[in-house]
Amino acid sequence: MEIVLTRVAFDRITAEAANALPDEACGILLGQGNRIEQARPARNVHPEPRTHFEIDPQALVDAHRAARAGGPQVIGYYHSHPSGPAEPSKTDQAMAAGDGSVWAIVAGGDVRCWIDDAAGFAELSYVLADR
Repeated sequence: MEIVLTRVAFDRITAEAANALPDEACGILLGQGNRIEQARPARNVHPEPRTHFEIDPQALVDAHRAARAGGPQVIGYYHSHPSGPAEPSKTDQAMAAGDGSVWAIVAGGDVRCWIDDAAGFAELSYVLADR
C-alpha cells in the first residue's frame, strides 16, 4: 500500500518534531482514504515526554467527533524520536493497537510511515503531493 502525504502535512510533522526537542512531538494524521492531508499537533501528556509519547486524549476525542460530523477522517498518528531512528521502537510495538492505523515517525528530519496491523508494523511507501 502506498499513501499520499501532502507537503503541508509533511512540513508540519517535521516542524513540530524540531520545535518539541528535546521531547517527543505527537499528533493526529487526518485525511481521506490513503491520503494524509493534515497533521494536527497534540499535547504530549506522557509523564516522560523525552522518551515516550501519549496524545492528549481530548485531542483524539475532538478529531473523532469532527470526523463523524463530516470532517477529515483520522488516518493515524505521528510522533518523533529525538534520539532514535524513524522506525517503531519496542515501546511503540508494545503500545500498538493493531488496528490498521498509519503511524508517521520522524527522526532527524527523516519521516517514515508504517501501518499498524494485526501482524505488527510494516513500512509504507509514500509520495509527497503539493495539494
